[in-house]
Amino acid sequence: MAINRNAESHEVRRPDDTSIRYTVSGSAVGPAMVLVHGWGCDRHDFDAIIAHLPRQLRVLAIDLAEHGDSRSTRGTWTMEEFARDVAAVLEAESVGSCVVVGHSMGRAVAVETARLLPHTVTRVVALDALHYLSLFPAQEEHAAEALLRPFREDFAGAMRGMVESGSPPGTDPALMDAYTKKMSAMRQPAGLHALEALVHWDMDAALHEGSQPITLFAVRTIITQEAIDRYGHRMRIDLVDLGSHHFHAESPEATVGLLAAEMSD
Repeated sequence: MAINRNAESHEVRRPDDTSIRYTVSGSAVGPAMVLVHGWGCDRHDFDAIIAHLPRQLRVLAIDLAEHGDSRSTRGTWTMEEFARDVAAVLEAESVGSCVVVGHSMGRAVAVETARLLPHTVTRVVALDALHYLSLFPAQEEHAAEALLRPFREDFAGAMRGMVESGSPPGTDPALMDAYTKKMSAMRQPAGLHALEALVHWDMDAALHEGSQPITLFAVRTIITQEAIDRYGHRMRIDLVDLGSHHFHAESPEATVGLLAAEMSD
């Protein structure tokens, strides 16, 4: 599906031979919606959403370093450094106010962007992220190693397991195959290093330091009551039945309805 007819692809340069590619569409002024993809994904996962957004809305969809069309030779793959990718785009586009929408790992990046730019980011929206308790809160070393070891030994096989864990019963096997194939092809060593950084990211500290309101749209059949109990006081959690962990790509029009309400709050 084609995105807004006035969409343009831009690039911003960062240190360590880093080039961040992103798409700008809609209005050239005013508050913006910034879309940040998940680990192993890219900005084009949002194309169908952008196509359904109001044309007067300013929208930026960003490829993080070593994802999609962005490239980097850097050795630092923390959530904080990914947030600097986003911040560089916001500076290049003179964005003064924005809502940052993140899917999966992109939600961690969104939280760090909000912490980095507290006067620019007004709200953070998570698309099925932050509630996976074995991944997002900083893990003890033994737990982190148990999660990472399969990826070091068989990246594609471990990726398949991750996709299956984010797929409710009845998910089309062809969709799971497509997600596994795409995410398994992530460039290395950035892919593994980014996952390592995510597992060691101190989400609780980031949430404590940030002040912006947070909304989480979580797949009902995946989220646990433990996660709701742990984070329900810090963010508004809305449960959705729109597909798998990648529901924004599977149900773009319904997702746009959720996002539009966040922009109008």
